[in-house]
Amino acid sequence: MSTTTLPRWNVSNVYPALDSAEFKAALAELDRQIDAMDVFFKAEIAPTNAQTNPKRLNELSNLLIQQANQAADLAGTLGAYIHAFIATDSYNQQAMRIYSEFQQRGVKLSMLSTQTTAWIGTLGEVLPQILSLGGESANHAYFLKLAADQSRYLMSETEEGLAAELSLSGAQAWSKLQGTVTSQLSVAFELDGKTEKLPMPALINLRSHPDEETRRRAYEAENAAWETVKEPLAAAMNGIKGAVNVLNQRRGREDALHSAIDGAHMDHATLEAMLEAMQDSFPMFERYFIAKAKHLGKEKLAWWDLFAPLGQAESNYTWDEARAFVLEQFGSFAPEMQDLARRAFDENWIDAEQRSGKRGGAFCMGVPLVKESRILTNFDGTPDQLSTIAHELGHAFHNECAYRHNKTALQQDTPMTLAETASIMCETIASQALLKRAASPQEELAVLELSLNGASQVIVDIYSRYLFEKEVFERRAEAELSADELCEMMEKAQKATYGAGLDQRFLQKWMWTWKPHYYAAELSFYNFPYAFGLLFATGLYAIYTQRGAAFVPDYMNLLASTGEAPAAELAARFGIDIRSKKFWADSIKTFEAQIERYEAI
Repeated sequence: MSTTTLPRWNVSNVYPALDSAEFKAALAELDRQIDAMDVFFKAEIAPTNAQTNPKRLNELSNLLIQQANQAADLAGTLGAYIHAFIATDSYNQQAMRIYSEFQQRGVKLSMLSTQTTAWIGTLGEVLPQILSLGGESANHAYFLKLAADQSRYLMSETEEGLAAELSLSGAQAWSKLQGTVTSQLSVAFELDGKTEKLPMPALINLRSHPDEETRRRAYEAENAAWETVKEPLAAAMNGIKGAVNVLNQRRGREDALHSAIDGAHMDHATLEAMLEAMQDSFPMFERYFIAKAKHLGKEKLAWWDLFAPLGQAESNYTWDEARAFVLEQFGSFAPEMQDLARRAFDENWIDAEQRSGKRGGAFCMGVPLVKESRILTNFDGTPDQLSTIAHELGHAFHNECAYRHNKTALQQDTPMTLAETASIMCETIASQALLKRAASPQEELAVLELSLNGASQVIVDIYSRYLFEKEVFERRAEAELSADELCEMMEKAQKATYGAGLDQRFLQKWMWTWKPHYYAAELSFYNFPYAFGLLFATGLYAIYTQRGAAFVPDYMNLLASTGEAPAAELAARFGIDIRSKKFWADSIKTFEAQIERYEAI
């Protein structure tokens, strides 16, 4: 489809421009707030390390939380604004320079955060008394308790400060390199009789093209392109995973998975229960892959067939059609969700156009001071993009629920597991609506394909990414990994999860190159939370089908509270035990009926 009609996001209501007086004033204000917090620590907090007066400590905690929330809102807004430029145009040197300067402020904020966590860790047995005295401390009880617990995994203040400063020329620099290389790489490709330079996101999106020959050529072109940049991307992977390993060891962590589980606000028993249920489901999903191959007239699926469309649903949606569909389905769930989506479309919160210099994939980021979100997609008109838009708008709705409840930045600090629950709930709403609207077996097949493909990616492919990243961390602790070794490990992980479902001669060994999730030093194992989100959302959706509209207020309260309680406690509000393998297995089993129908058509 033509990209000339697709929207680019508008951030002019945040600040007029990168060189505007308003933007520069906001940066200066952030500097002032950082300096004030630094002075506060030295003058007020440091002298209290040996103090046990609950009233005084409560007063200091209240002030510290107020300052931290204020700085987090401003820094979050500035960071989102700058990122709006660099994520969509990696050629923008002005934005890149400003972002580099902004990262220096991020280092200072990181050091202040570390000091905060360390100080909270010293409160010990006095903390319950501090909380009982009310104020912002009581309002942020979960944050304080979590910080006290995590303070065990801090190096000395000097070491943490050095690590934060070095991250700019270390892990964050490697992450920036990966983003720049992948966003600027393009390939000459013949499509519909015309050869043009396609950015990698557009080339990757051809995996869902209806013509197999086009899909195969795109797969081969993609692989050839990654071959040309494999060395810098392997260097980036090694640099980031090596740094994470060293820091985890110095902080007393068992491994990177240990910090990821803590960051997800869950425990190891929950993860193991979920992973076991996922692994048990692989034979069920193999049936789906084999059935899809038969629908395509083949014995097994090659990777380029994995996302091939089936049935007779719309193969191409205009942006207006996608908008209308999302608004209609969100409205059927809750007026508040529809209103949020309408604002996102009408006020240009979404950047949908594919273009060179723009990052691949999709994401949503909050803009706290204006209480809005911004969403990046690479829209190509395929049915899969309906799910992507719904998914990212789910994140925006999550932000909206927090804004409506006047949650502070610290109260909104949500783990990925629960963030993905909100987004995948919206995907579920969309897919269920498509199933109900199917007027013929071929339309039903198309919708089932969309649903099962998405589920298989989140259960089967996500598990392969988990296995891959786990092995990367383990082997990186011994030596650097070559690009060829990374490719071998990726194929090994795909064989272990897809099994007989795919033609193992044609897997995708280059998956590690373009997934930005592997290149985020601050958040390892950016994979299993998606499975958590899908299966938890599936369980919640089942409750919604029973309770109807009465479910919505409780669900919105849940989203507003995701930074204020552990995942298990929040799930228990709905009678869900996430430490039970049965819950996860029951959620996965809901897809079995879809697979049976898919096989029968």
